[in-house]
Amino acid sequence: MQSTESVKLPFGIHYSWLIVFALSVVQIFGTSISFSAGIMVAPLTNSSTGFGWNVALVGAGIGLYYLTGAIMAPITGYLGDRYGARKMLLCSALLYLISMNLLGQISEIWHFFMIFGMMLAVTQSLAMVPLMATISGWFRQKLGIGIGILYAAGGIGAALFAPLVGGSIETFGWNTTFMALGCLGGTVLLSLLFIVRNHPSDLGLTPYGSEPGLVFKKPSSEDKELNKINAKIFNREVRKTSPFWYLPMIHGFGCAGHGVILIYILPFAIYKGAFESLGAAGTILTVLSLVSIVSRLTAPILAESFGTRKMMFLSLTIQGLTVFWLMFAVDPWAFYVFAAVFGLGFGAEWTAYIVINKQYYGDGPMGHVYGVEQAGALLGHAVATILCGMLLGLFNLFFNEGISFLMIFVVSILFNVFGLVFILLLQDTSKVIIPDWKSEATPNNINAVNEGAD
Repeated sequence: MQSTESVKLPFGIHYSWLIVFALSVVQIFGTSISFSAGIMVAPLTNSSTGFGWNVALVGAGIGLYYLTGAIMAPITGYLGDRYGARKMLLCSALLYLISMNLLGQISEIWHFFMIFGMMLAVTQSLAMVPLMATISGWFRQKLGIGIGILYAAGGIGAALFAPLVGGSIETFGWNTTFMALGCLGGTVLLSLLFIVRNHPSDLGLTPYGSEPGLVFKKPSSEDKELNKINAKIFNREVRKTSPFWYLPMIHGFGCAGHGVILIYILPFAIYKGAFESLGAAGTILTVLSLVSIVSRLTAPILAESFGTRKMMFLSLTIQGLTVFWLMFAVDPWAFYVFAAVFGLGFGAEWTAYIVINKQYYGDGPMGHVYGVEQAGALLGHAVATILCGMLLGLFNLFFNEGISFLMIFVVSILFNVFGLVFILLLQDTSKVIIPDWKSEATPNNINAVNEGAD
């Protein structure tokens, strides 16, 4: 194939690392949405803030956010494969700007359901699913390092936003906090459009670590049509494999396990008297997130070297066991110890999926696959948040608040145990399980392929 004019960066840096940087920024602002959920519970249920809403209703609103995300993830994954990550980034940037500003104006519980539960869920799905799936196409080597950097950025974002949003709400109020966040995030995300490209071939480049001498041309309209057909065929074949069904379940149980903790640990810490303010309690999530950066960086690298299934099993084990410590935490230092150890499992849980997808499915278009797995993750969050919000409301009728918290933490442990069971059912990752999926389609048989691939 003939090479086109390609983009060259200083010092021989491959453009794939610039993509990693851009997607890392997306991770930071995407994380600001999901981590804001844990910060919101206390002010939305406190009457002194002007809200004073029932904890079960707030939990249901946050659960709706995750449920909407679960529904949208396969859709946005498909749209990303079809239309490219740049168009998805544009849509998500505009929605982030609008939705965060609207969130600052809420006064009724149904506003919270509509804006946070639905609009911001769509926003995050448009940003996170297609863009995260894009990264695998930019690497033939060092994918683990790229993913590690990407998810480490998510940890940095969580560490920054947890105390920042909590402190800002207490100092400047709900309205100012989310309007400022919306304007900042929307502007930054829009600026990334100058960097993000869908494929290396769009710039006349090969993926990082490609065979020496291999070159690509920019795809023609004919090439793009064939890519769409191949994506259909790939998705058809991938749905016949057991990991396609097991991985979303594992991700769902893992996210349910840590989702309970992320949403309810701050109200629990304040109830125990370990912290006097929301901003101070938010430092728990800061510690958790900062420590998670270590496992976010190292887990995908270790997964490539020592086995992805082993890393997934270890992460859920850590998540489950550390909750026992949380149950007996009283002093700030005990909450920080919990956050540090739990953060290692939490960080590793998220990072394994892109690596294991590449091990199972090679270089196929991963938008749909990753979307389904993300749907499983968000459905786990939704179930955990709604269920535990309802359980808290129910248990509070019969027990004190402390016992109620302990009961939902037991639920968190059980979610992790269920995830461990399904990890044991995963098949070996030593070879691609659908090596011959790619279509032999040509411009002359597009219609025939389309008919057979639907």
